[in-house]
Amino acid sequence: MNETKFCKFCGAVIPFDAVICTKCGRQVEKIANDKNGIVINNMSSASSSSSSSSSSSAAASQTPAAHARKFVSKWTSFILCLFLGWLGGHKFYEGKTGLGVVYFLTCGLFFIGWLVDIIVILTKPDPYEVI
Repeated sequence: MNETKFCKFCGAVIPFDAVICTKCGRQVEKIANDKNGIVINNMSSASSSSSSSSSSSAAASQTPAAHARKFVSKWTSFILCLFLGWLGGHKFYEGKTGLGVVYFLTCGLFFIGWLVDIIVILTKPDPYEVI
């Protein structure tokens, strides 16, 4: 008889003995330490390596802590958006120079993007993280 259970993250029906959800890929059960020394690596990466030292260094370089985190002030960004948003001032402040140039050349995406950004910035926490 096929026993099933539900994933606590996505709600999909998965096999009863599954440790990792077959739909969303998240871990649904604790992995018991057994004598076989089996390690389950659920990282999605484009390349695979055969040696454990190179795979551990590749895994370490893909962790979220490896990326530089930048926090900016909500109110500074709001004031820049309010007065210089149509020129992309708030985008340059956030470090998004590509979007800043687009806003500069299109007058804040024809003033529609500027108005949307004013509302979006007001809904963000202070300070907020720029990705």
